[in-house]
Amino acid sequence: MTGRALRQAFLLTALILLVETGAGLLSHSLALLADAGHILTDVVALGLAWFAVIQARRPADAQRTYGYHRVGILAAMANGAALILIVLAVAYEAARRFAHPEPVNGALVIVSALIAIAVNTFIALRLRGNDRNLNVRAALLHVLGDLAASIGVVVAGLVILLTGWLYADPIVSLGITALIAFSAIRIVLDTMNVLLEGVPTGIDLAEVRRTIAAVPGVNSVHDLHVWSLSGEQTALSSHVVVAEELLAADSEHVRKVEEAICGRFGIGHTTIQVEACHPCAETVGHGAGDHNHPHAREPVA
Repeated sequence: MTGRALRQAFLLTALILLVETGAGLLSHSLALLADAGHILTDVVALGLAWFAVIQARRPADAQRTYGYHRVGILAAMANGAALILIVLAVAYEAARRFAHPEPVNGALVIVSALIAIAVNTFIALRLRGNDRNLNVRAALLHVLGDLAASIGVVVAGLVILLTGWLYADPIVSLGITALIAFSAIRIVLDTMNVLLEGVPTGIDLAEVRRTIAAVPGVNSVHDLHVWSLSGEQTALSSHVVVAEELLAADSEHVRKVEEAICGRFGIGHTTIQVEACHPCAETVGHGAGDHNHPHAREPVA
């Protein structure tokens, strides 16, 4: 159901993009073209969300042991860079039109934006029932943002149609450009955090450490790493130190730690190594806050 809803939303949004781009060129409306640029962000976001759903069903193989989730992250990074270029182009054209206003067909602007509002309202209602999925929720936010931008375009068209005040067009286009810039910056920062294997937003690493350390039998935690495989796939690896006489029961400790992490943070990909406490001065590649930590004499897989 989720994949079908996203595919339908993607195709309908792509249709809106074509309609608004053509109408923007015919009506000479920069606001409509700017809204088309904002809709482009929705097309990419919905396409990536649909792609992520499809890729989530694709099994990992010997070449891609984690699967293909990060293809969407790379595409999102390229999308963010392209959006920044769109922002610069629209802002330049808006500045030029403030100096030299151009006639705009207000009626065509209004009709095109109303079509976009109607279709986006349908898409939002279609996606709303599936918004427990974080991927779908992000796509829904893009669609709601486009609804707001299209309403602004209608206002600009009405002002031009009723008063002939042409400055409404570049003013609204700058407002939409600000929305695009916000989306672009957020996309770039989010994808950078994933590619740099940063801790996912919403997860407190210190709290994860405390949760693991609170498991009965665990003396300490080190080499703790939490990162995103994609927007929705989170992984964790860690070494937990137990008393040497408890090493024989390491599988029980792993099970308890995994249950605690999954129950508290929803992290499904975990690699836990149980070891006894022995000094080790090597610190290269250790997790945050690990210095001169105890290390295992005989790691237990």
